[in-house]
Order: sequence, then structure tokens, then C-alpha cells
Amino acid sequence: MPLPGGGAFVPAPPARPPGSAHAGLNRVSTQALTSLAQAAAAAELGIRPGDVRADWSDDAGLLALRIVAPVAIPDLSEAGAPVDLSAWGGSVWERCAAAKGRILDSVARLSGTTLSRVDIRVSGMRAERRPAVLGRSVGVPHG
Repeated sequence: MPLPGGGAFVPAPPARPPGSAHAGLNRVSTQALTSLAQAAAAAELGIRPGDVRADWSDDAGLLALRIVAPVAIPDLSEAGAPVDLSAWGGSVWERCAAAKGRILDSVARLSGTTLSRVDIRVSGMRAERRPAVLGRSVGVPHG
């Protein structure tokens, strides 16, 4: 295409080399984040994802996750001897304290979202005959 004064129009080179990341925006919906948080919390607490309620709030520009869920515990009606809590990952308090960090790591790593914190409110207990595979958050490799 001729330009005034006799020059020719030459398109500018691409701003990024071919095959590099494209400009734009990726979004993970609130529902997708919530489902991910429910799955991660359920894996940590030994329950079903449908038993977990996850709510999000703003924490100085980051996401804060609030989990409300029951926790799996040993069925005490069948325990003839003292229960070995180490097989269950410790007391409910210890398990929830440890679960916070693992839930935060799982959700952040899988979604690419930065979370400021995870708060857990225990809403009840679910008696189980044997411990679920606890501490195995979604996508967390274990050796």
C-alpha cells in the first residue's frame, strides 16, 4: 500500500514471537473455584465434596476461603480399645490445622489463584469404621 510521499506501508513485526502466550484474560468462575475447594476440603477431612460448604471473601485484594464441613472420626461405638488417632491424622483440631495449608496449596496450585487464607468451621462429625485416605488433597503428589 503506497503512503503519501512515495513510501510503502510495511506492517510492524508481531509484538510476541509466534507460539508465545497470547494477550487476553483467563478467568476461573466462582462455581469452578468453589467445586475445587469442596473437593480439596473433602479429601482432607475424609468426607464427600457435597458435605462441604465453601464461601469466598475479599481479603485486601486476595481471596479468603471459608470452609464449613463435618469431619470424619472413628466410630466410637465399635471401638473396643482406645482409638489410635495417628491412623486418622491426629485429633480433629490437629487435622483441621494441617488441612488449612494443604487446601490452600491445592486450590492455589490447581486454579492459579492466590489465596490469603483458609478458615475451617467444623459443623459436625461423621463416624466412620476406618480412616479415609486423609491428607491427599486434589492433585497433590504423595510418595
